[in-house]
Amino acid sequence: MIKIENLSKTYHMEEGLKIKALDQVNLEVEKGEIVGIIGTSGSGKTSLLRVLRGVEPFDDGSITIDDVTVTPESTTYYSRKLREATAIHLQRSFGLWSETAINNVIRKLYGTKYGDEALTDFDFAFDEFEEEAMEILRVVGLDHKATHFAPVLSGGEKQRLIMARQLAKKPKVLLLDEPATMSCPKTKQEILDAIRNINQDLGVTVILVSHLPEVHHYLSQRLVLMEEGQVVDVGSPDKIIKEFLQKMEDELPKRNSEDIGKTIIKARDLEKRFYLLKAGNVLELTDASFDINEREIVSLIGPSGAGKTVLLRMVGGLDLPDAGKVTFKLDGEWVDMHQPGIDRMEIRRQMGFMHQEFALVHHARIRDQIAGRLGVKGIMVVDEAKKKAEELGISDLALDVLYQLTDLPENEAKQRLEQLGLSGNILDALFPSFPDNKIKEYAEPIFKALDLPLDILNRRSYELSGGQKVRATLALVLTSHPKVLILDEPFGDLDPITLRIVSNSLKRINKEFNTTIIMVSHHIDFIEELSTRSIRMEDGKLIGDGDPDIECDKFIKSCGAHYLENISQWKEKLLEE
Repeated sequence: MIKIENLSKTYHMEEGLKIKALDQVNLEVEKGEIVGIIGTSGSGKTSLLRVLRGVEPFDDGSITIDDVTVTPESTTYYSRKLREATAIHLQRSFGLWSETAINNVIRKLYGTKYGDEALTDFDFAFDEFEEEAMEILRVVGLDHKATHFAPVLSGGEKQRLIMARQLAKKPKVLLLDEPATMSCPKTKQEILDAIRNINQDLGVTVILVSHLPEVHHYLSQRLVLMEEGQVVDVGSPDKIIKEFLQKMEDELPKRNSEDIGKTIIKARDLEKRFYLLKAGNVLELTDASFDINEREIVSLIGPSGAGKTVLLRMVGGLDLPDAGKVTFKLDGEWVDMHQPGIDRMEIRRQMGFMHQEFALVHHARIRDQIAGRLGVKGIMVVDEAKKKAEELGISDLALDVLYQLTDLPENEAKQRLEQLGLSGNILDALFPSFPDNKIKEYAEPIFKALDLPLDILNRRSYELSGGQKVRATLALVLTSHPKVLILDEPFGDLDPITLRIVSNSLKRINKEFNTTIIMVSHHIDFIEELSTRSIRMEDGKLIGDGDPDIECDKFIKSCGAHYLENISQWKEKLLEE
């Protein structure tokens, strides 16, 4: 059905840089197959899907789907034929109408037949397409949510509704680019089952890009291994996964539980409620109480919407609870993280945040970005900022509120500054960059622990590999030697080879600098490999606290994540054979 011959694609970047994304790719896919593609970041997986979709030109070779063949010389007519034969679903794509689930599908069915889904008179479209739309919703497991408002569906339900809209176009081939990577195990299971139903019930051929071995083990019938733009092997999922995982570095041991220190963070009776119009009370976090001890690596686990990020942000003092208290120990005294003031600034200076939306500045040198970070988190920053604030007539309470913004994601910080009627210049004035001649002194021990060469200091962000970018971002956060590191799912889209590098790096940081780490992650094997303790959440409540292996096993069973059952034993057996 699909034949790819000698396909090549080169991207021409700025300053004459060329990146060969696809290099003489040859592949055949039979009608009705589920073919997976695996490889590290930058191996060419997404580029191949975009070329197959007909939205990315290529330099050499040809693509044939049924009776349509496209070459670099083909007119746009043939690219359009590719787009008619295929549908694509991208990770974290949520382009939905603010209407019911069934209306979203009916609109796409109408648009496919008549050319415009933005109709205003819905009655005749409903009469014509209701039955077909309900069948599509059944295939993706959403028929029971047909009359539910799309914006208030869960993340996994939105993903499946988008698939339903793609199916309404009646494609021959469904192209999936990491459709479930950032989802929790419960949501992943729902999405994977929907993909299987699409393939079995509708006979749609599926090409699935994912760097998660467990996804391919559960779903793919054949697996393609890509490296540096080339197809290096094709075979059974277990054979290719074994070949892929051979490149993982050995796992470092984590800290012994006996080596945990005294309590440094106390959370007591925390409550937080969120409301959404047309949905009512969508999250109610109640009675959350726990301690965090020195040198622990604690993971918060649970399904999407359980309240993990909400709890993490309250612990870090980024959001206020409706009730309860979080206190940090500073010089023998307990400081309330929800009471603005200089003491809270001192606590915050010793904390590092890495959010899900983390990003390096594309064109900036790493050393300059570290200089900026040390200007915010350096040892003398509180005293120096207080002097500058006095000159500018800024009170201690206002200074603390402004300092809080330096721990927020960039877009959120900008929004809060705009609400205050201020620009980012005020932060630059209060927290100027660190002297350049001191950068290497601070960075060297962290770079060594992260296994990063020091010459990366002088390189620009876009010159780094995917794994180097993640560790360089960690270096920004860690160069000031924070006592507490807070990680809010920043590694969700990493391949397992890079994730092992990050896991080992965090273990070295934890041991060498006694850094306490609190994190949210949906990667079960990452949690089990790294954490010394797990806190399990569900529906805004803490329902488990203890050994990561035990808590993760309970979590997998509670959310019906069959694709993860016995996955650790399967990986170990696979690599031993």
